[in-house]
Amino acid sequence: MALTAHSTIGDWLDDSVGGPLVRALFEQSGTDVTQLTPVLSLPLQQLVAMSQGAMPQSVVDDLVRAANDGELPQETAAAGPQFTPGRFAGKTVIVTGAASGIGRATAERIAREGGRVIASDIAADKLDALKSDLADADIVTVAGDLTKQDAIDAVIAAAGERIDALANIAGINDDFSPAGETSDAVWDRVIAINLTAPFKLMRAVLPIMAAAGHGAVLNVSSEAGLRGNASGNAYTASKHGIIGVTKSAAFMYGPQGIRVNSVAPGGVATGIPMPPNMSEYGSGRLTPFQQAIPTIATAEQLAASITFLLSDDGVNINGAILASDGGWSVQ
Repeated sequence: MALTAHSTIGDWLDDSVGGPLVRALFEQSGTDVTQLTPVLSLPLQQLVAMSQGAMPQSVVDDLVRAANDGELPQETAAAGPQFTPGRFAGKTVIVTGAASGIGRATAERIAREGGRVIASDIAADKLDALKSDLADADIVTVAGDLTKQDAIDAVIAAAGERIDALANIAGINDDFSPAGETSDAVWDRVIAINLTAPFKLMRAVLPIMAAAGHGAVLNVSSEAGLRGNASGNAYTASKHGIIGVTKSAAFMYGPQGIRVNSVAPGGVATGIPMPPNMSEYGSGRLTPFQQAIPTIATAEQLAASITFLLSDDGVNINGAILASDGGWSVQ
């Protein structure tokens, strides 16, 4: 079978022709091939998204040509989560972090399943690209910094009188620093984006949902919300915090027809940028545990978990923390 961009990295490495090509690519980038176990099940194409622009599409295309005597074989996309037509028909859903990664995949899936999406992100140009790529979908874009109240107000105003669901997905990582090293700047920014902004959006939408007698909120936590060895002090605190906010709201608002749940991703191939000046001590402590990640997921796979809980498919689920992590949390 011909190797294509949708063949997995594992298939490429196992191939007598593709293996040397991919190994040479990783060696040029300084990547240790022996540490690639978590990404072996990802399609080669995913490297483009993970690189955040550092790897152009032409690199993957050239690899495919080199493995196929100069030709680009016709292919079909690899099987993945399947859309459920009409699942969000008539519903208005706010999605934060919608310009890229898990947020974009979630916004796209909801839109393709008939929902009206209020897509929020700080990156206006990428929001424009989302709307352009889904020209036939009902997407309202709202660019702004959700750590500012006026940006939250703008999202609520764009949604209008009806808000059926909220997906709090926007987030940033920290510098892997332990508590004894964490600076005020890192702590304040991570907590503001990962915990305070989602809380303030919840505070804005919950009365609207309560008045309607129904609604669903999904807060993205992390494997770092379940354990202490997945990231640094600030990120771990923020993701534990969002689980607490989720459970409290689920208890308080369940009787009013509102479900509040969380998804805790493990490794996801989104290419989320890491801040500069990473903690040497923190990185050294975390690296052996991060290398034990069983598998890296795609953004689309996380969107499948998120939309399940947001949709009526999750009708009897409230206050749950779904570990969508390939089994990392049971290790």
